[in-house]
Amino acid sequence: MSCKARRPRFVAAALLSLAAMGCGTAERRRTEAAAADRTPTVVLETTMGRIVLELDRAKAPMTVAHILTHVQAGFYDSVVFHRVIPHFIIQAGQLHVSGQTRGSSSQPVPNEARNGLLNLRGSVAMARGWQPHLGAREFFINVKDNPGLNFRDSTVDGWGYAVFGRVIEGMDVVDRIAAAPTRPSGGYPNLPVTPIVITRAYVRRGPSG
Repeated sequence: MSCKARRPRFVAAALLSLAAMGCGTAERRRTEAAAADRTPTVVLETTMGRIVLELDRAKAPMTVAHILTHVQAGFYDSVVFHRVIPHFIIQAGQLHVSGQTRGSSSQPVPNEARNGLLNLRGSVAMARGWQPHLGAREFFINVKDNPGLNFRDSTVDGWGYAVFGRVIEGMDVVDRIAAAPTRPSGGYPNLPVTPIVITRAYVRRGPSG
């Protein structure tokens, strides 16, 4: 058979190969996008360094959606860590650097503490009032394992605090914040003497931010 006779088959095979590669690339991108959607990444740029959080949409879908809505609205930009307790937690989401309380019109999110995620060192959880389902805008990062904050039962005392993610970069920053000197001020018993500010919070779209 001549080269001319073979060429159409060769070209067809090459086109099929390229098409298959294209389909494989598209499928890989869809898979990566789906994985990213299940574990969105939020970056907290603070005056003490960067903290990167990986959120768990599968285990805490309502809480993650609630937090992402606030992040994307710029709610956490310029808020301070207003509750800093060594060997326990650091907490933010209520106090603006100006000294004003940062309010939110969003309704409280149902408590998802029964999701199997535990308040371990580096985990991120929804803060709330004394009622189990009053989490609205504040979150905290566990500086150590805090089993007393986990779900035990469906009573007011036993609900615990819903973990919705974990720190994947910047635990050294969390530890530095936790070690900052604090004092009672303006109704906040554990307010850092020097304000520790989240200058910007945003959803990271790619591996490099």
